[in-house]
Amino acid sequence: MKNIIMIGSRGYNFNYGGWETFVKEFIDNNHDNTNFYIANLVQEKKLDKKITKTKKIEINNIYVPKLGFATMFTFTIMSFNYFLRYIKKNKLKNCIIISLGCKIGPLMPYYYRKLHKMGAKIIMNPDGLEWKREKWNWLIKQCFKISERYSIKYSDYVVCDSKEIKAYIDEKYKKYKKRSKFIAYGAYLKKDVINEEIKKYIKTNFKTKPYEYYLVVARFVPENNLEIIIKEFMKSKTKKKLIILSNIEKNKYYNYLLEKTNFTEDNRIFLPGPVYNQEILRKLRVAAFAYIHGHSAGGTNPSLLEALSATDINILFDVPYNKEVGKKATLYFNKDENSLTKIINSLEKITDKEKKEYGKLNKEIIKNEYTWDIVEDKYEELFNEL
Repeated sequence: MKNIIMIGSRGYNFNYGGWETFVKEFIDNNHDNTNFYIANLVQEKKLDKKITKTKKIEINNIYVPKLGFATMFTFTIMSFNYFLRYIKKNKLKNCIIISLGCKIGPLMPYYYRKLHKMGAKIIMNPDGLEWKREKWNWLIKQCFKISERYSIKYSDYVVCDSKEIKAYIDEKYKKYKKRSKFIAYGAYLKKDVINEEIKKYIKTNFKTKPYEYYLVVARFVPENNLEIIIKEFMKSKTKKKLIILSNIEKNKYYNYLLEKTNFTEDNRIFLPGPVYNQEILRKLRVAAFAYIHGHSAGGTNPSLLEALSATDINILFDVPYNKEVGKKATLYFNKDENSLTKIINSLEKITDKEKKEYGKLNKEIIKNEYTWDIVEDKYEELFNEL
């Protein structure tokens, strides 16, 4: 019986981002003799240390107050401390800790030694290169570089969700001689029908109809290139809508975008907030004319895989991480003036046959490389190796 402890995401079944998607789908698709223990972030003191159990899942609530930038760092430290005590108290054997993100690098030597004494192993998944994100200042970027180095050095295995990230890790830290493996996220392939319910949803919320809108699903942060997407779309001739599903709380970046683009003056652009219902979100992807993916930092993004599995035409920001996934089945834009605008204008003339051909190529990529069965098999090989 394997005991897998997952630290670094906000938890299981969290409506948030990449790590949370991975944790839920990875566990739900696992069919082996495995127990999962998840560190679950809560921000209500009364829920602290509450444990929820199912047949193979144990969710351990860990309270951390809202600390802004420091919340996830604090949560990760507290999670490691919690499970050090938990493993010892419950005398758990065959433990593997999957640490998501290089959040607490300088503290990793301590946890590495402690966990090794208990017979536990650490798999580190660094995600993307956090120090490259535009939102961080110079000092924070240096801290992330240091954290990355310690995280890689003090782990037993490094799993990268992008071949580009793996190549970087292998070269940058080759003196540590760490074993590494490329294992991406997964996605589902299934037939979807655009029924009357979703048509009504689109009409009510987006003031349009199926296949008459471009879709973006992304967090409201600079590295997702929403400024470029909005500016270029506003210059295009299309009559279709641009629907951006995002956490649009009016933060500094939201106000910055509003000032730079005046997007509220363009009645084609809708920012209705996030959609957390996965079935609805899936159908919104299927019903989109095209999906625009502006992510420029990180590895293989779950939202990109989900788009390839559902949306026929996908337009990706031209960086190695995205091209590694989209290959020749997608279109690419960059920061050059009119790069995205030209693509949008050209798509006004696309035929249904050409559109379906893009969709076929996209789904072949998912089927051959990115199903959850493939992900599970690769992790099982890794667990057995450890």
